[in-house]
Amino acid sequence: MNKIIYLDAAATAQKPECVINAEADFLRNSCANAGRGICARAAAVDDMVAAVRRRVAEFINADSNQIVFTSGATDGLNRIVNILTRQPGYSEMSSFAVSDLDHHSARLPWQELLCVGRIRKMFKCELDKNLDINPDSVPKTDFLVITAMSNVLGRAQDVRAIIAAARAKNPNVVTIVDASQYVVHEKIDVKDWGCDFLVFSGHKIGADTGVGILYIRDSKKLFPDKFGGGMVMRVGGMESAPKGSGGALFHENNPDLNLILNESPEMWEAGTLPLTQIAGLLPAIDYLEKHRPMSDLIKYAYDELVKNPKIKILTTRDAAILSFVVDDMHPLDVGALIGANDICVRAGNMCASWIHARMGIPGSIRISIGSWNTMEDISKTIDVIKKIVK
Repeated sequence: MNKIIYLDAAATAQKPECVINAEADFLRNSCANAGRGICARAAAVDDMVAAVRRRVAEFINADSNQIVFTSGATDGLNRIVNILTRQPGYSEMSSFAVSDLDHHSARLPWQELLCVGRIRKMFKCELDKNLDINPDSVPKTDFLVITAMSNVLGRAQDVRAIIAAARAKNPNVVTIVDASQYVVHEKIDVKDWGCDFLVFSGHKIGADTGVGILYIRDSKKLFPDKFGGGMVMRVGGMESAPKGSGGALFHENNPDLNLILNESPEMWEAGTLPLTQIAGLLPAIDYLEKHRPMSDLIKYAYDELVKNPKIKILTTRDAAILSFVVDDMHPLDVGALIGANDICVRAGNMCASWIHARMGIPGSIRISIGSWNTMEDISKTIDVIKKIVK
């Protein structure tokens, strides 16, 4: 394992020791459920979850009650659709807008609504000559999905300008940001952006798999999409929601079916949280903020590979990643040959079919780096690619 050069950080990051130690310590010394017990250990777990929630909120400039723990970005993006389609007035919403930069999980939940007739129209934001979202092209729509950074092109989008342009055309537009790649490389400020929802996955930033973040701006005004333990204050018998509750669901004829919900964020977190993964999330954020990936390594790889006329680089020199194709070679073949030399890169369509179709290619090869990578890693990789591409 130590001989492998891992250049697939955009798929999942390697875990720093501080994350591994935090999770191991939780499992060995602190394991209990959250929001379920009154003993000292259970209370300590509640405190841990609250502390991580505060740290995540600080990380993206949100409030703690706007932060919901999920199993990952895909879970969060699907939940957003489920949340929105449960709200009063949804039937008046008829269209959504996406772009060719989207990951499958950002667009497919909306396309499913289109296919089954629960939403009537899909718009696409135009991309400019650099394949960035053109804010001036954002259509008037009810829902707007924004990929803050493509996992193929690695360029930060001007999310604030895109949202402002969308709101100029429809003040009530609901904006959803997929920040899964962006969060690794750039600072997020949800208040400055003005987005309604935002998601990212823990495993991209060096935390564990199985945990993600869903930011909900109006978390106190919406109704939840999941029900179960931990999110309900009381079942049955109440004629009105008491002060301090997060809302209620009443049955016209049977008060035993009434539900009084907890406040946000608890109302969004039915069931047991991924507590071990949450324990590793705080040190992962702290580590990331001190050890962002070194952009100089990508620039060096770009400068070396661009010299070969058989290699077509798809990304710009200042991008967060490097994606390329090779003349007369399938991306999967190139990726397999690189992998045979104990180098991990990504090859294929990256769950981003639309941008590859836009460029007229079946897929690409992607180099993405983390804080663990060195110039020696990149130099060896370049040597291997040069031998493959003769």
